[in-house]
Amino acid sequence: MKPTVIKGKAYVVKGKDGMLIPDVDTDMIFHNRYLTITDINEMGKYSFDNLEGYERFAEDDHNNEILIIGENFGSGSSRQQAVDCFRANGIQLIIGKSFGAIYERNAINSGMPILWAGEEAEKIKMGDDLEIDLEKGIITVNATTVLQATPFSQVQMDIYQAGDLFKYGKSVN
Repeated sequence: MKPTVIKGKAYVVKGKDGMLIPDVDTDMIFHNRYLTITDINEMGKYSFDNLEGYERFAEDDHNNEILIIGENFGSGSSRQQAVDCFRANGIQLIIGKSFGAIYERNAINSGMPILWAGEEAEKIKMGDDLEIDLEKGIITVNATTVLQATPFSQVQMDIYQAGDLFKYGKSVN
C-alpha cells in the first residue's frame, strides 16, 4: 500500500508580488523543445526551465518536497512530461489552488498525487513542514495549523494505490 499520509517540506512557487503564480502552463513547466526526451529520469533537469525566476529549479534537491502552486496550474497542452518531470525531481505531491483539466487527469492517471486546496494554498510558506492526509484532504502545517483541501475521490485513491491508470485497469479485470 502506498502511504495515504504524506510528509515533507513545502516548495512554494510564488511571483515577485509574493503570491502564488497563476496560469503556469505546460510550456513553462516542461518546454516543448525537450519533448524528444523520453527517459523520465532525464526530464527532471528541465522542470520549470521556462518559468521566469525558476529556471534553476532543477539544480536543487527536491527529494520528498511538496510543490505548492497557484490556480490553473498545468493549463495548455496535454504533455505528460509536465507531470513526470516533477516525479524525476523527487516531488512527492502537488498542492494547488486549481489545476488545468488535462494536467489534472494526466497526474491522476499516472498516479501522481495532487490536491486542490483553493485559497488555503496561499497560507503555506516555503519550507513549512507539511503532513497531508489524502483521504481526508487535511493539510497540517508545522504541526499546528490545519487547512482543508479536497480529499481524494475513491477512483483517484484507487488509481494512486495501483500505481497508475493502466495498472488500476488490470486490477479490476
